[in-house]
Amino acid sequence: MELYAERGFEQTTVAEIAERAGLTERTFFRHYADKREVLFGGADQLNELLVNAVAYAPEAATPLEAVATGLEAVGALLQGRREFARRRQAIISANPQLQERELIKLASLAGAIAEVLRARGVAGALAGLTGELAMAVFKAAFEQWVEQADERELPQVIRESFEEMRALSTPRRQTAPARRRRAAAR
Repeated sequence: MELYAERGFEQTTVAEIAERAGLTERTFFRHYADKREVLFGGADQLNELLVNAVAYAPEAATPLEAVATGLEAVGALLQGRREFARRRQAIISANPQLQERELIKLASLAGAIAEVLRARGVAGALAGLTGELAMAVFKAAFEQWVEQADERELPQVIRESFEEMRALSTPRRQTAPARRRRAAAR
């Protein structure tokens, strides 16, 4: 991470990473397929935590409630790594290839969510849509959490983001000026 921040991702070599870590290149490649994986390691554990939390959400939970439970569990895990998340996100945001890799990771998580929702009895298309919505909410909440100056916890930001998404399907109360504009347009 330090090398990526100092030199940029593209200019940093595996040899430099291994040297900074006190390892040989061979040892590096035993743990990582390439230098991108330094930023994306742990994705399997994240996936497992998310899937298990959704799978074991209360039976009466709606698909969105089950997914929110899972994402809040992920948020609790990431909460203690905020500074790392900020540095990681800055590196990813500066490189289109890493942005693409991040989107692939999010798509994989959406697919895993859909699969576990299907196992919970949610219809195929609805399970897929719920997985995609969940990852959109998570991505927005994560970016807000990383960028925000206040110190709200990630699970709280995720919860608030889900509430905002749910509000999109709730009819808005019309204000008096909106009613007047509508009446004038008729």
